[in-house]
Amino acid sequence: MSLVGNWSYPTNIKFGAGRISELPAACAATGMTRPLLVTDRGLADLPITKATLDILEAAGLGRGLFAEVDPNPNEINLAAGVAAYNAGGHDGVIAFGGGSGLDLGKMVAFMAGQTRPVWEFEDVDDWWTRADADAIAPIVAVPTTAGTGSEVGRASVITNSVTHAKKIIFHPKVLPEVVICDPELTVGMPRAITAGTGLDAFAHCVEAFSSPHYHPMSQGIALEGMRLVKEYLPRAYTDGTDLEARAQMMSAAAMGATAFMKGLGAIHAMSHPVGAMFNTHHGTTNAVCMPAVLALNAPEIADRFDQAAAYLGITGGFDGFCTFVQTFNDSLAIPRKLTELGVTADAIPDLVAGALTDPSCGGNPVTLTQQNLTQLFNQSI
Repeated sequence: MSLVGNWSYPTNIKFGAGRISELPAACAATGMTRPLLVTDRGLADLPITKATLDILEAAGLGRGLFAEVDPNPNEINLAAGVAAYNAGGHDGVIAFGGGSGLDLGKMVAFMAGQTRPVWEFEDVDDWWTRADADAIAPIVAVPTTAGTGSEVGRASVITNSVTHAKKIIFHPKVLPEVVICDPELTVGMPRAITAGTGLDAFAHCVEAFSSPHYHPMSQGIALEGMRLVKEYLPRAYTDGTDLEARAQMMSAAAMGATAFMKGLGAIHAMSHPVGAMFNTHHGTTNAVCMPAVLALNAPEIADRFDQAAAYLGITGGFDGFCTFVQTFNDSLAIPRKLTELGVTADAIPDLVAGALTDPSCGGNPVTLTQQNLTQLFNQSI
């Protein structure tokens, strides 16, 4: 089967090995003539980034680069990125990397022409309408991991460096106009990052499938996304050069982010404050939290996961699915407790407070309260 395609859902996606060569055409399609490539510090000096900058330079698009991006990007990184964008006379952004590079790149394009502080565009009610939509620069997204799915998202997660709270900043025009998904860019991912990002995609699908909201398209995408992760993440983890596995995981990542238009839940409500306070890897944190959340949500989701388990080839219905999740985590060297990621029990009250205010709460099938969130953190820590 040829793993190459041109898709327009949820945006224009150029998928396939070697398609990074089409980056200049993608820039041209959005009207960019002087793009700024935004990525994180870890990627800045890697061969895939240098090769991408070479492609841009050869096409006469320069090699503008901004890489002062933290693993959990904050408003300080954003201000520096906007300053670099404006000082360089850029006219668009290439968001390049994993979740941090993609999220910050999208926000640089969003904020470069705005006059209000970024926090005034949080995903609350219709706050996004405060933005000057005409001032949002075009975005091309190039993921280099297979997990976050931010390349097909209309929002970014930005950490407030003062309050250590993660905020979701939303606007419809933050959705990249063109996405290049080239699985060759993910071949060099270390095992731990392959596992963590892959389980992030899995968590997106699990929470979307669990959400009580009505969105049958996302429900179907979530189910197939879970299957792809189950089948191909072990292969990508075992052999990072397995290009078929890398491609299928890149598809699963985009599917997870498309699916969670239906909603997220307690897994993300927990992992956001944990990541903000302890700077943990987001996908790994999601994976650690998942078993406890599945148990909490059991009364509302067991029946639908009985069906999902059958589709996934897992025996035992919902209980079998829960057993699979823990075994899957163990096989990928995921810690069983948050303490192994550096999280301390004395932080539970603050973590609960952060979780209760997280927008992901609204998509959990069981209403989240101070009591059951405290229970979840105690079980996970």
